[in-house]
Amino acid sequence: MRKRFTALTSAGAGALLFILAAPAVAAPSADTIVTFTVTAGSLDITAPAGPTNIGSAAPAGTVTGQIGPVSVSDTRGGATSLWTASVFATDFTVDDLTVPFAAVQYWSGPATATTGGGTFTPGQLTAGDAVTLTGTTETAVTAFGHTGGTGGSTATWNPTLIVNVPITAELGAYSGTVTHQVA
Repeated sequence: MRKRFTALTSAGAGALLFILAAPAVAAPSADTIVTFTVTAGSLDITAPAGPTNIGSAAPAGTVTGQIGPVSVSDTRGGATSLWTASVFATDFTVDDLTVPFAAVQYWSGPATATTGGGTFTPGQLTAGDAVTLTGTTETAVTAFGHTGGTGGSTATWNPTLIVNVPITAELGAYSGTVTHQVA
C-alpha cells in the first residue's frame, strides 16, 4: 500500500508542477489613439429685424415701446465669459423729415432669461435709468454686460425706446435703425 500512495503523490506533484509552470495566457487587446480638436466658439448678438412699430405721438409728445428680445450668446468657452453689448441708432426719417437719434432714449430693463454662471448686468435697469442714444459704434451706450463665470453664457432682454418727439416734427411714419453690437 505504501507504494501506491507514493505513486499518487508523484502524479499529484507532477500535475501541480505542470499547472504552475504553464505560461499565462494574455487576453487579446488592441489600443487606439484618439484625438479631437476644440474649435473656437463665437460671441453673437441677435435682435428683431423689424420693422417694429412702437406707437405714435403728437409733436412735443413721447412715444414709448419695447423693440423685442435682444440676445447675446457666448460659446467661446474658456475660463471666463466676459462681454459687453452696446447700442446706437441712426436718425429717424420720413421723406426729407428727421427726428434725430439724440431724441431717442434707451433702457434695457432686466434680463428675461440667462444661462451660465457669473454676473449679468443690465445697462439700464429701470426707465429712470434711460440713456440718450448716440449715432455711432464708437460712442455706443452699454446695453447689457456679463462678467465672471466659466465657459459660455447667454442673456436675453427686451429693451424699451423712448422717443421725445420734437415740437417741430411734422406728420409722418418715421423710420430709423437701432443697432446692437457685442464685444
